[in-house]
Amino acid sequence: MTWAETILARKANRSHVDAGEYVVARPDAFMMHDIFAADVLELLEKSGIERINDPDCVTVVFDHMVPAPSEYAATHQRKARTLIRKYGIEHFFEGGRGICHQVMVEEGLVKPGDLVVATDSHTTTYGALGAVSAGIGSTEMAYALATGTLWFKVPETVLVWLENQWQDSVCGKDLILSLMKTIGSDSAQNRSLEFRGPGAAAMPLADRLTIANMGVEMGAKFALFPPQRESRGSGPYAHEYSLDLSRLEPMVALPHHVENVGPVADHQGLEMDQVFIGSCTNGRIEDLRDAQRILGGRHIAPHVRLIVTPASREIYRQALHEGILEDLIQAGAIIEGPGCGPCFGGHMGLLAAQERCLGTHNRNFQGRMGSLQAEIYLASPLTAAATALKGVLTDPRDVLGASQEVIQ
Repeated sequence: MTWAETILARKANRSHVDAGEYVVARPDAFMMHDIFAADVLELLEKSGIERINDPDCVTVVFDHMVPAPSEYAATHQRKARTLIRKYGIEHFFEGGRGICHQVMVEEGLVKPGDLVVATDSHTTTYGALGAVSAGIGSTEMAYALATGTLWFKVPETVLVWLENQWQDSVCGKDLILSLMKTIGSDSAQNRSLEFRGPGAAAMPLADRLTIANMGVEMGAKFALFPPQRESRGSGPYAHEYSLDLSRLEPMVALPHHVENVGPVADHQGLEMDQVFIGSCTNGRIEDLRDAQRILGGRHIAPHVRLIVTPASREIYRQALHEGILEDLIQAGAIIEGPGCGPCFGGHMGLLAAQERCLGTHNRNFQGRMGSLQAEIYLASPLTAAATALKGVLTDPRDVLGASQEVIQ
């Protein structure tokens, strides 16, 4: 069986499952953030359900609208806090702890082989740890909390075999953007992506988290790095793809869709008004180190706003300790507290009409960050930092030098 089939069979107490089957499984972990927690728990309360199945398996993280940018958001969060106490949820992380997916990983609330559901579409992130994980809606979550179970359709699996290692100017963001172009939603829709091969086995966790996080942008149900990723797996696979990581180059997603991807080198020179480095996709310490590599001792272009949002309090502290934040501040950056920030258009970095932003986040749909007349481009932290430095879309190789050093 594929990894998705193996885990779904295990959690459904079955010896074997096949793609296309419907199973009732018992997830190991449930997560909600501040936008949906009050709605889910209020559904339980209105249904007369006085206790949830297993509060120890439930986590709530306030990360999207923090600090509360409006009276409505503050009231919504106050209601959530009341219901969190009522239902005995101990794994509650207030605003400032970090973005939900980063917090779940840092706190050890997800393990390899787990089945995880959450009220956030980027729950595929935990596939980086070998966990089968997916986003669900509010009513599904209310049912799952009440019963401890949920139905799943076993997806077909697409194998992505990775060979070799990438160059110094490339990272996991460039890989997933490249896959958006080569595989796309036509092949990945409602399927499980399974990353294997020597390239997957050697890949750092931070890059695996980025890739799994954006698997959902291809329409994938799961995006998985199974244990022993160098072996081929037993399949069956709906499609198989092979990619030589050493041939990757910096990539960029152009407006207004994540699959509208091309090499940065082919689109250089587009003037940017704002650059955003952060989000659950690329707000980790490795990403901030990449930004420092380019911006340390330099200053961003005078017309550019650079917003940097560490993905968690622990990353913020580490970046302080390493002097990264000092270097970025000296370079002209605005450092925001841990949270989702401008990624989803909530606050702290919205765009006006005719403005352009290059960000390290995961979506560039029209209107995602403010005005419908704004443009959003997606790229790696290296490309983002190089672009902030020059003020126009810039290939990081032009700043770093065309290094051929392979990351070990």
